[in-house]
Amino acid sequence: MRSLIAAAAAIALLPATANAAGFVNGSFESGIPAGSFTTVGGGNSAAITGWTVTGNSVDYIGSYWTAQNLSRSIDLNGNGQGGIQQTFDTVANTLYNVSFWLAGNPDGAPITKTVLVGATGADSATYSFNFTGFNKANMGWTNFTYSFVAQGASTTLSFASQDAGSYGAALDNVSVTAAVPEPGTWAMVILGFAVIGGAMRRRRAQRSEGRLVRA
Repeated sequence: MRSLIAAAAAIALLPATANAAGFVNGSFESGIPAGSFTTVGGGNSAAITGWTVTGNSVDYIGSYWTAQNLSRSIDLNGNGQGGIQQTFDTVANTLYNVSFWLAGNPDGAPITKTVLVGATGADSATYSFNFTGFNKANMGWTNFTYSFVAQGASTTLSFASQDAGSYGAALDNVSVTAAVPEPGTWAMVILGFAVIGGAMRRRRAQRSEGRLVRA
């Protein structure tokens, strides 16, 4: 019985442990000096630690506007429509929740900025932000959540602008966490192990009794 409980506890720890070693730099604070902002071209995987730029380009924002968390963020449109992606460790068949904050470059159209968020083997989803009434000092950062079930030992998470031009959605404070069942759920799992173990012991006892009677 003690071994069954220990095994269940170990299983409960696996998703969180694997996830903690993978995803990095969700607030974009690690990378090249951004200044006010620096345009980073598509294919660059060195400028923003952990991330690869996709599409045309992005703007790596420093002091140009107020970040949601700490001092840096991303405009998903640099000189044109761009995006970013990161590959990190996951546990297959585990549900992951991605929290991220969106705003919009207030310098130009479109008023509503749209982003496509996706993960390897999972359905993508679109998210939009309308920057009406906001400015560079008050960006109106809004929190969104995207969920996916990992298909393997690694997953590529991507954010891609859906808008043409140089004024895209702003992205900051991305985090990825494994969805660990509530304590009550694990209690039911452990109880199930105990029931199975008890049934197996009863069957072994019945077989032993049968052998004694035949003797």
